[in-house]
Amino acid sequence: MGKTKHTGPIKLPAKPDPKLWVSKVPFGLGKIKPQHIRETAKIAWQNRDNLPYAYRILTQGVCDGCALGVSGLYDQTLAGPHLCTTRLNVLRLNTMPAIREELLHADIDELSRMSSTELRQLGRIPYPLIRRHGERKFSRATWDEALDTIAGKMRTIDPKQMAFYLTARGITNESYYVAAKVARLLGTNNIDNASRICHSPSKTALKRSVGVGASTCNYKDWIGTDVLVFWGSVAANNQPVSTKYMYAAKRKGTKIIVINPYYEPSMEQYWIPSIPESALFGTKLADDVYQVNIGGDIGFMNGVMKVWFEMEEREPGSAIDHAFVQAHTNGLEQLRAHVAQQDWTTLTQSSGLTRERMREFAELLARAKSAVFVWSMGLTQHRFGTDNISQVANLALLRGFLGREHCGLMPIRGHSGVQGSGEMGADPFSLPGGEIASAADRARIEQLWGFELPSWQGDIVGVTLENALLPEEQERKLRMFYTSGGNFLETMPDPAFVREALTSIDVRVHQDIILNTSTLLDAREAVVVLPAMTRYEQPGGGTSTSTERMVYFSPEIAGPRIGEARAEWAIYVDLAHRVKPDAAEQLGCGSAEAIRAEIALAAPSYNGIGHLRERGDVFQYGGAWLCEDGVCPTPDGRGALLPIELPELRKPEGHFAVTTRRGKQFNSMIYSDIDPFNEADRYDVLIHNDDASALSLNEGEAIVIYNSYGSMHGRVKHAEVKPGNIEVHWPEGNSLIPKGVYEQYAGIPEYNTAVIVEKAETYHAHKDTRYVERRIQELETEVE
Repeated sequence: MGKTKHTGPIKLPAKPDPKLWVSKVPFGLGKIKPQHIRETAKIAWQNRDNLPYAYRILTQGVCDGCALGVSGLYDQTLAGPHLCTTRLNVLRLNTMPAIREELLHADIDELSRMSSTELRQLGRIPYPLIRRHGERKFSRATWDEALDTIAGKMRTIDPKQMAFYLTARGITNESYYVAAKVARLLGTNNIDNASRICHSPSKTALKRSVGVGASTCNYKDWIGTDVLVFWGSVAANNQPVSTKYMYAAKRKGTKIIVINPYYEPSMEQYWIPSIPESALFGTKLADDVYQVNIGGDIGFMNGVMKVWFEMEEREPGSAIDHAFVQAHTNGLEQLRAHVAQQDWTTLTQSSGLTRERMREFAELLARAKSAVFVWSMGLTQHRFGTDNISQVANLALLRGFLGREHCGLMPIRGHSGVQGSGEMGADPFSLPGGEIASAADRARIEQLWGFELPSWQGDIVGVTLENALLPEEQERKLRMFYTSGGNFLETMPDPAFVREALTSIDVRVHQDIILNTSTLLDAREAVVVLPAMTRYEQPGGGTSTSTERMVYFSPEIAGPRIGEARAEWAIYVDLAHRVKPDAAEQLGCGSAEAIRAEIALAAPSYNGIGHLRERGDVFQYGGAWLCEDGVCPTPDGRGALLPIELPELRKPEGHFAVTTRRGKQFNSMIYSDIDPFNEADRYDVLIHNDDASALSLNEGEAIVIYNSYGSMHGRVKHAEVKPGNIEVHWPEGNSLIPKGVYEQYAGIPEYNTAVIVEKAETYHAHKDTRYVERRIQELETEVE
């Protein structure tokens, strides 16, 4: 852990810089861009019935949108107020009224005709609901009836047959911690969370490469670093306030590099509404874009290192920071030998980039005195996601871009609740402040909690869903699934399989603030719905951890309350008391303050959390930079340089590589059918013009994309996508993604595959139902 403390926000330059302007035409008139003023007015209108409360949430609470860590309207990076449309879109979840009773108790078939967006707009869940097998409507239940139903089922089954899952919907550290403790008290290690589905390879790779499981640096380090690299991350779309940090970095002379299969318009230029100069004339963000193949990042990085080692042969010290490498790393010679055996033809084919382009990037980094590498799901959600991140760590270690100002490794988090989830122990591999696999961590937590932890390995959520379809006699047949938020129908691969799995569970519990499509599915015995409070309603307030390890206190905010909704952590406590009345004293967790005091004991890095009591309270664990001065928290204090093999990309002849992307949405909550950055709608398929021409496809033409796993109907949208690759929106494209394909080390589902693209009329003209199977087989056996 570092000794240097974060120094707080800095000011933006006062004078404009016309060199960064996109256009002299004010407000980007005539260009494809978000209409921030119009959208803000629309959101204000949506919240017109609760504007004073909405204002208090925005000015007093910690943002429940992205994980930049905006408290009220301010953060620790830049002085001045910050507000983005992502946060504004999420705002309505906190201010809308309860669902009207006639809608809440409508026939299930009527509700099932609605999309998740339409269900969300109905309002908040006001009281517990239950729908038993064969019933066509939800019935109102008392809290005693609902929780006794759940507890009664839990007492009759093996703990291996129950599972918990928590999404990132504004959930606080307190709720994660209590859920993790309750799950273990009830005897199960089957607990997982949304963070692990997105960034578990980041934690796994960083742990093995540099000994930490979080960002090693701060957002302030973006501002003034020589090179800021976004790898598989569209921060401008997913974390809009980050564009202010990019603007500040550009004003300091930072070069911004984007590495992505799609030339994302929002990363090239952006009109930042809270900076007058940028709001008027826009800001050029990216200095260069390297369009890799989907899954081609390892090949690209091996190519970069190959250039470096060639440079070193000609001029030692021209590419590698030998002083840093010698003092702070292991494995240089093994990595050098591994990279040397890579041939350029394979690297260019795998990456999709020429040798010259790889050399350009290598030389840029070799000249840089500092760099920050930022990445997201474009790197993690592959079956080789951990290797992707360790490759990024290799680059940082070879250049000494670690443990000092303007340097670091940053897995940028998408939601405000996710960084703390694993750190609170809410996944099958973690305990508060440690790991299940560590005997010392297990002993420490058992002593603190006062009960023995289950010793068996818990399942990741994908396997949990698969367990729902196991034969009745199987030990891990899933019979009880308790989810806090989440909609697996719209987040996991193979929605048809997910539907079958969810309807095969005996009792399914949805602890949430709104209904979604998965809430409405049948269960073999009962579906129980529990109304939860938002983070702003919870007595005693709550905390969340940002990407840069800032732990923020968000106070309880005065305002209207929804029916019988309860704090999430309080529901878990009540349930545990009903399942194991004799264990109530062991559980504790009677108030938010008591939970924070216990977290400080359970997770040593969080020892300041008990002092967070007032609006604006915050601390950063680990100091400004983890691995400060190059010293890693590994057994020998050194980082590991790891030889990473090229993955098999598995794209047969005649197929396209496909990946999923986000549009105007927050997680799976979609706020617009049109992406304001490229005017693509949810069923547009982004394809390069050359690829479309080769298939005789015109803009807007109906097409079918398919493989052996499923199909998707869409329309052609010409876009600057790497040839041979296409992109579809998530979750609309999830029907193409195979189930059961998990990353080797972290267990993350893969969201990339290979598909065939055909005109819809061609696809449907073949009456033979075996056409798809034959067509796939034909293309897979063709030879160039």
